[in-house]
Amino acid sequence: MKTIRTCFPARRPFHFLALLLAALCFASTPAWTAGPPQKIAPVLQPFVDNSVLAGAVTLVADKDKVLDLEAVGWADIAAKKKMRPDCIFWIASQSKPITAAALMMLVDEGEVNLSDPVEDYLPEFKDQWLVAEQDKEHMLLKKPGHPITVKNILSHTSGLPFKSALEQPTLDIFPLAVRVGSYAMTPLVFDPDTKYQYSNAGINTAGRIIEVVTGMKYETFLDQRLFKPLGMKDTTFWPSKIQLRRLAKAYKPAKDGLEECPIAQLKYPLNDPVRQPMPAGGLFSTANDLFLFYRMLANDGAYGGKRILSEQAVQQMTSKQTGDLPTPYGFALSVGGGKFGHGGAYGTNSSYDREHNLITIFLVQHAGWAKNGKEILPTFQKAATAAFAK
Repeated sequence: MKTIRTCFPARRPFHFLALLLAALCFASTPAWTAGPPQKIAPVLQPFVDNSVLAGAVTLVADKDKVLDLEAVGWADIAAKKKMRPDCIFWIASQSKPITAAALMMLVDEGEVNLSDPVEDYLPEFKDQWLVAEQDKEHMLLKKPGHPITVKNILSHTSGLPFKSALEQPTLDIFPLAVRVGSYAMTPLVFDPDTKYQYSNAGINTAGRIIEVVTGMKYETFLDQRLFKPLGMKDTTFWPSKIQLRRLAKAYKPAKDGLEECPIAQLKYPLNDPVRQPMPAGGLFSTANDLFLFYRMLANDGAYGGKRILSEQAVQQMTSKQTGDLPTPYGFALSVGGGKFGHGGAYGTNSSYDREHNLITIFLVQHAGWAKNGKEILPTFQKAATAAFAK
C-alpha cells in the first residue's frame, strides 16, 4: 500500500488544525456575512418610524449592473411582515413605457407607422368627432383638424379622454377590444396636437393596435417578445398564488397613521383570469424586473448581446414628442433634463439619468400621502445620486 504524503510536516500535527480553526472563526464573523452597508434604507427609515411610509424597495444601477438593492419597512404592517427586495408591486402607469416599447418593435419591423391615423389599424376610429362646446344639457360636436395618429396616442396629444364611461367601477373588467371601441365612440376633448392631456385611453389603444397587427393577444406579445427575452420573470397582469405571497399590501393615510386598503382601480382577486389586461396601467412587477427593462433602454435597445429595439426607436421614446407644447413627454415616458422615466398611481417611480448613468427604481404601494410623504421619493433620489453618481 502506498503512503500518501502531505505538504504538512509530520512533526507539527497541530499546525494545520490551528490554521483551519482560525479560518473557520474568521469566516463566521459579521464582516464576512453582513454584505454591503445600506445606503438608502437609513434615510427612509424615519418615514417608516413616523407611520408615513409602510415600506419600500429601492434599486440603484448603472446601465450594466445593479449597484444597490434594499428594502425598508413593512410589506404587511399588521402581520409584521418585513418588506423584501423581491416583493411584488402594482406598478400602475409604469406599464405605459412597456406598452410603448412593444408597439415600437412593430414600428421597427415596418408593421406600424407613427404618422399613420389610428383608423388605418382600427377602423372603428373613422369619423371620430370633437367636442366644440358643452354645458350641462347640450354638446356641440365638430370634425377634428385631422384624425388621431399613432404618435398622438403614444404622446398624450390625441384628444382622447383619460378613460371612457364604460370603465366602471374598475379599469380591468372589459376585454381590451371592447374598451378601445368605447374610446372610438367617445368624442375627442380637444383637437389632436393642440394640447397635452394624460390619457389611459391612448395607451390602451396602442395595446389594441398590437393585437390587430400581430394577430396575438396583447399580453402574449409582451410575454414572448419582451418579458422572456429580458428575463422579466415576475412581471404579469395576473400574479400567481405564489407571487401574491410576495405582494406588498397597499396603504392610505389615516388619523392614527396608515390604513390598509385595496387597489381601487383593480378587481379582486388579483389572480382571477376573468380580469383583463390593461396596457396603460395593469402590470405587477419587481424592482429587479424593472431594472432589466430600463437597462435595455439605457443601452439604446440592446440587451444580452441581442437587439430588442432599434437605437432610433429608443431615441424617439426618450425624447420630446409633444412639439411646441410646454409638457416634455416622449412616447409613454416623461423626458427632460437628461432623464427619462415614469411614475405610477400608488407612488412607484423609475427613471434613467444619462448624465450620471444611474437607473433608479422606487417601489411603494400608497394611495396618497400624509404629513411629509411627498418628500420620500426626492429623499431616495438625492441619496442615490449622492452615493452612486459618477
